[in-house]
Amino acid sequence: MCHDGASPGSPASGNDIALPTPSHQAEVESLEKSRKILFRAMICDLINKGYNIALINGLEWRDTKVMTMVVEGSSRVQFTYKTLSDVSDAGSSLQDLETPPFLQDLLSFSTSQRAGYACRCPNTAPRGRRLDSERVLLTLTVLSAMHHEDSSKENEISTLLLHTALITSVPLSQRQHALENAGNLQERQLNTFLQKFSELSHRLLSSQLWKQAMGTGRYECDVADLVDGRLFKALAVNEQRLPRSLKIRSLFEDYAHAMCAISGFHPDESTFSDDAPPSDPSRTLNDVDSNNITMMPFSNAVFDKHLKSIQLRLKPSKAAEAQTGRIYQEVSHWHNAKRRLDPKSSLVTPATEKEKFRALRRNQFFMAEMQAYAASLTNAAGKQLEPEIVTTSELKSGKTNLTSQPKSNPSSKNKDKNIMLDKIAAQKAVKDSHTDEKVFAAWRTVRTNLDSERSLRSKYRKMQTYLIDLPEQKRLVVQGEVSLHLLCILVEIYKHLRKDNSALRSTPPQEVFGLASLLWDTIRRLSSIDGLSKSVVQHLDDILKALQLPSLKLPKPANERKLTCAPNMVLPTDSLTAIGLPYKDFQLLHCGPYMDRNLDSAPDPRVPFEPDGWQRQVLDELDAKNSVFVVAPTSAGKTFISFYAMERILRADDDGVLVYVAPTKALVNQIAAEIQARFKKTYKHAGKSVWAIHTRDYRINNPSGCQILVTVPHILQIMLLAPSNAKSWSPKLRNIIFDEIHSIGQAEDGVVWEQLLLLAPCPIIALSATVGNPHMFHSWLSSTQQSSGHEVAMITHQHRYSDLRKFVFTAPKQFAFRGLTDRQSFATLGLDGLISFNFIHPVASLVNKSRGMPDDFSLEARDCLLLYRAMSRHQTAVYPVDANLAPEKLPDVIRKANIIEWEAQLKRLLKNWMADEASPFDKVLEDLSQSMDGNDRNEKQVSKGEISDAKDDEWVSVDPDNLYSTTLPLLCKLYERDALPAILFNYDRHKCEGVARSVVTQLVEAEQRYKESNPVWKAKLTGFEQYKKQQSKAKKPPKPSTKKKGKGDDDEDPSSKLDRMQDAAGSDVDPYAGFDPDAPVDGYHFAAKQRADAAELQRYFWQMSRRGVAQWLMDALQRGIGVHHAGMNRKYRQVVEMLFRKGYLRVVIATGTLALGINMPCATVVFSGDSIFLTALNFRQAAGRAGRRGFDLLGNVVFQNISRGKICRLLSSRLPDLNGHFPVTTTLVLRLFSLLQESGNSPYAIRAINSLLSQPRLYLDGPAFRDQVLHHLRFSIEYLRRQSLLSAQGAPINFAGLTSHLYFTENSSFALNALIKGEYFHQLCSEINDKESHVLRTLMVVMAHLFGRRPCREADAEYTENVEKKSSSIVFLPPLPSQAAKILREHNGDTLQVFTAYVRTFVDQHVQAEDNKLPLTGLELGGNDDEAILTGSLPSTKIRSSFVALSGHNDKFDSIPDLCRTTRGGVFLEEAVIPHLDVYPDESKTPLNAYLYDFYMHGDIETLEKANGVKKSDVWFLLNDFSLVLATVTASLANFLKLPESDLSLEDITGDGDEHNNAEDDQFADSTTDTDSTAAPTATAGAGKTSVTSSSTLFSRPKAKKKVADSWDDSDDADDNDETNRVNEETADDPTKEELERGFLNVYKALKKLRLEFDTKFRKIFA
Repeated sequence: MCHDGASPGSPASGNDIALPTPSHQAEVESLEKSRKILFRAMICDLINKGYNIALINGLEWRDTKVMTMVVEGSSRVQFTYKTLSDVSDAGSSLQDLETPPFLQDLLSFSTSQRAGYACRCPNTAPRGRRLDSERVLLTLTVLSAMHHEDSSKENEISTLLLHTALITSVPLSQRQHALENAGNLQERQLNTFLQKFSELSHRLLSSQLWKQAMGTGRYECDVADLVDGRLFKALAVNEQRLPRSLKIRSLFEDYAHAMCAISGFHPDESTFSDDAPPSDPSRTLNDVDSNNITMMPFSNAVFDKHLKSIQLRLKPSKAAEAQTGRIYQEVSHWHNAKRRLDPKSSLVTPATEKEKFRALRRNQFFMAEMQAYAASLTNAAGKQLEPEIVTTSELKSGKTNLTSQPKSNPSSKNKDKNIMLDKIAAQKAVKDSHTDEKVFAAWRTVRTNLDSERSLRSKYRKMQTYLIDLPEQKRLVVQGEVSLHLLCILVEIYKHLRKDNSALRSTPPQEVFGLASLLWDTIRRLSSIDGLSKSVVQHLDDILKALQLPSLKLPKPANERKLTCAPNMVLPTDSLTAIGLPYKDFQLLHCGPYMDRNLDSAPDPRVPFEPDGWQRQVLDELDAKNSVFVVAPTSAGKTFISFYAMERILRADDDGVLVYVAPTKALVNQIAAEIQARFKKTYKHAGKSVWAIHTRDYRINNPSGCQILVTVPHILQIMLLAPSNAKSWSPKLRNIIFDEIHSIGQAEDGVVWEQLLLLAPCPIIALSATVGNPHMFHSWLSSTQQSSGHEVAMITHQHRYSDLRKFVFTAPKQFAFRGLTDRQSFATLGLDGLISFNFIHPVASLVNKSRGMPDDFSLEARDCLLLYRAMSRHQTAVYPVDANLAPEKLPDVIRKANIIEWEAQLKRLLKNWMADEASPFDKVLEDLSQSMDGNDRNEKQVSKGEISDAKDDEWVSVDPDNLYSTTLPLLCKLYERDALPAILFNYDRHKCEGVARSVVTQLVEAEQRYKESNPVWKAKLTGFEQYKKQQSKAKKPPKPSTKKKGKGDDDEDPSSKLDRMQDAAGSDVDPYAGFDPDAPVDGYHFAAKQRADAAELQRYFWQMSRRGVAQWLMDALQRGIGVHHAGMNRKYRQVVEMLFRKGYLRVVIATGTLALGINMPCATVVFSGDSIFLTALNFRQAAGRAGRRGFDLLGNVVFQNISRGKICRLLSSRLPDLNGHFPVTTTLVLRLFSLLQESGNSPYAIRAINSLLSQPRLYLDGPAFRDQVLHHLRFSIEYLRRQSLLSAQGAPINFAGLTSHLYFTENSSFALNALIKGEYFHQLCSEINDKESHVLRTLMVVMAHLFGRRPCREADAEYTENVEKKSSSIVFLPPLPSQAAKILREHNGDTLQVFTAYVRTFVDQHVQAEDNKLPLTGLELGGNDDEAILTGSLPSTKIRSSFVALSGHNDKFDSIPDLCRTTRGGVFLEEAVIPHLDVYPDESKTPLNAYLYDFYMHGDIETLEKANGVKKSDVWFLLNDFSLVLATVTASLANFLKLPESDLSLEDITGDGDEHNNAEDDQFADSTTDTDSTAAPTATAGAGKTSVTSSSTLFSRPKAKKKVADSWDDSDDADDNDETNRVNEETADDPTKEELERGFLNVYKALKKLRLEFDTKFRKIFA
């Protein structure tokens, strides 16, 4: 962490910073320049060494988190800067200070006096006390040296020695002194003396001699409290300060004797007067008593029982009697599905038939897209999901079979019925035998068709696909025989690879052993199939013996069945085909990914697979209706948990609701699509649906009418706090699933996650793969859930299903792209042996032994063997390796469970070696790091063929530090090893797009060169032109098919499909029929074209083009390359996800959007470039995408352009702990009162409040912290009372609704309320009709001060000169208008008074301990002599920290930051949760960034990036957030005034950016043809899908922004009067006349105009 030398000076007028006089200006500027150069030279040096720099002059504290700007460092990017010779004077203080020899001698003498010090004075008895304090020893030694150098300073020396005695004895709270006014001469002398003392102390502390002396542990380390300058000067200026304490006098005399023994000078106590007046004990009392605090009356039955422990003797406020306000009630509730809360209102008009039709089409369109998305999802076996029809049924406890099965009654006495059942069973057996024969006949046909396939590899893949695609019942029939044929094909391929002795030299050994591993695994799996015939088993035994593979326990079948198709396999008879490795080494080195991974698995009727033990435990807990907290790595098998819980809810009844909370909208869409694909249910009543999506952007189906709601945290919080839901929806909640629960640790919205966990009215299911402190988090979860009557079971599983293997990619020096290779690796897992890829052994990352070994540190089978060998090589007699760890002790057939046990034993031994410096750990580390270093950078790489085949003009130089240059060589290598699909993670959105553009450009350019030079292509083009001419002459209409598919057609029989394919291949089809000369040429794209239908692709491209997706992005998709980040078009992201899952896209370049739970299985994850966002947490989340269960047996993780040090940190860093937040914010308090008041004190509301206020907090746990939270709550209520937002009985009043709706802006919303309450907006907007431009600009300045605040970190003179004056942006936001600034200052002052009272009352009641501990080290400073009361010292502080009070501060605070940052220990006061905004330039010297105002003025995002320093990738989100604020404010004002615009449901309020995306979808839905609409699913509740005719479609829903725009553009004063009269008539019971007279309509009108202008400019950036 560094300071960059920038000063927060302000260019704005009115800055009260005192400027230096002209005579000192040059000196000040020189020192400032030297300081900047030193700081920035240090930063450049650290960056050159690869460090990231956090700028401490940009620190912010946000909700228990520290935020700052980070400058990314890289060892590859070197900064050049001038030497520091020109600032040598400024740097002289940094020279290495040498300790004077005399000072060293004194220290040696001082430390040698072990028995005590003998004073040199005559006739003085020796003092025998030993000095065991570092502070005293240091002081005596330095003062002795100073006396030796200058004996005229004896008075100062005596004073400082007395000062040391007082520091040792006097309590810290009694040492507070005002700054004494000494004369100029005495002031300079005292300062010079202290400076000399500090310099010598620094030299001695820095010396090696001091470190050696203090290393003995004899002395107490208390040098942190060495000098108290105010106390020293107080003693020097006024000598009558010596307290009447015998302890201090005795201590001073001890020090004086020691001083005399060391230096010969004996300080005399008589120099100090002994006539000091007695101290007044009352001076210790604070000057402000908590009994005098004035509070406003408040009483509420629900809150009073929580606040009764707060003992306050308060006086009622006179202001309370005069306070009036309108009870707040929303006309339409925030995010509520109902239209209006007022049943008497008649403003709602039914939708027209046209609007109903459009709404229906839009819902149908969304459902069609959702079904297409769902079709791309697959299950754990890689197969498409099949929907299950769910019916309501009674659930049983324990293991319950949830699938619908016919019930039987085995105890029935009806013999006729039993006979009938036996007859049916016999008939079924006969039918099954006939079916089996049909299946074998179909298999025979397939086998015959595949005989013509020349390529063994292609034949293997087609036969494997045939087996996988068979329905389960048919697959079980032929599985054994088909698997045997697959095995025989593998044997043939293996024979070809090793047909002679030179095979190993021509074929990579990884491919040979990879194929041998696949052979052995196929035999192992085949031997476990039930019902194998003797001939099949005999074939297996023959292969094992012929290839000398590890022996297996084969079954001994009694029955023999003749094979339908004989495999015709000829086994080798020589020994050349043997694997040539010991059996166990072969398994450990090459068969790790194939090992049996069952961990105490067993059948369970509740799920369609055999769950592991931990999975069965989850099922049991869910059946018991308990809460569960599951921590398991990605691919371990957590997915089924959510869907099992959903199925339970659907089967239980039609009313229960489960909410699935996802951290991202991308995951919301995926989960909803998966529910769509998995479940169907029929409902008795209309308006019900299985699922619904509810985000701020859009909704699909009715959220209050579904049984499974998929949403994001903010929306669930809104729904739980909605009064309209308190009696209807909220009591129906049965479960809440929190996926990726570690998101609670995020700085942005982590507090919402914590609030939801505290508010949850039902059992929860918390899932995560990355929790650093699971036991502590579980303890907190248990305490929160127990208060609600639910038990929480923590279930952990530490092992991935598929292992991850890590590699470093080293780019070649030159690269020639000649198209992708024709020959890919076969049956080779991992990237071992691939040139440019260096294997990383996990132990090689443990370079920092102080970090230890992370809990999730894992080793695969090969890693364990390599570690054992390395430890065995370097073991010693003192550090032996147990013989029981030898691999020979493992079973003959090794399972994953054996590896896990072996791994644990090896890790225990390795940890012991790590903790011992004398162990051979460093040698083991060096040994295993060699593979990571690997070979040097390769000279040349060619994508296809041999290096010698490439021409000179095809070679291009590769910049190893440029991602655009190294990515294509990387992808070519992955393609060669068949390690695609891959996701490349880069946390810079523009870099993601840039890499994709670069790769596509290189592919296109290479393809163009191929087309221009290749004669085969030219001949093909000539033939195609002739084909087109022939086709134009003879246009024959296609013969229509008259055959109709009937119910009895066997469409699922793959043999019929293969027959049709064979017939089509044999027919006379022109090779040019499907030729497209403009399509990417094979070898110049990564797309798997066979995985996606051409018509489907065309439909996607057409849909994206209608939404304005850039052409280059669609061109990239055609070449199998996609980009995915939050700024991309929603439809484009959806298409990328679908095509990637289908296998068409093979390369996706993404930010962290694909790291959180998205179903995007890939073989390889590449971390493409470094980033500060690439943390240990994000690394584990992103790496988990590789090797997903059911798709890959092994996942590859590749590091590209990342330093070795960063790689080691990522692999060896432990996961961060989940630290909570301060959850009871002021807006939450206000929303709780709204929930209670508007729901009529409903039981749910009372239970939610009791739950939230009685449960512990994750960050603040324990009884003491609970008292703090309750005190904070009480004074938050006081604040709301003073701001006229809450009545004395707890009813929200006035603009409580507006403030609540802006909860996501927290403090800014209260500042807005203060300006409304102070009538500032009334005055400003009164001239909206006459001075519109001036009013809107001023209004924009004010709103930019309140919302979207971004401080200008570089606000110094050089930045102002270089950037601001050269830009069309003003960069620095102008100060607030004087009246607005005055109101906010008064608001801040009132808030400061409230929360100062909060701290005072809490300290009075709960904090008794002395405030004398340093916050980090916990060292206690100061003495404990109760008699040591210094005369003339300041009163002790109660609120302020005693450490801060040493500088003369009392309990009067200048600002809220001053209060929060200097409050005493034992009190938690979070600045972020106190409603205030620092007013610039009065309360904050750092100006605000004017990016919002600048954009409003010029609308240029390029200028925002260059001048305002806003990243282009952040612009859209920042502007959309402000647009959302404007929309919320205008809608809330309309709601308050009960204008016709308030008919808009506030749930539809979005930022204009989101509104634009929704408008695109609406326009596209409207533009689709009738055919498209009818093709879309018209699902209703009765059809078992989703209800598209929910309550949302029964009313007209005009867009908020359109209505705002239209209502004022065509309006005039007469219209305003008409509107006012209409509102008064319809809301006669409200004081709207007075409000209108006060100008609320003008405020509303001005804000609507401001929103219209801002959104108009915002909308233009989409073009």
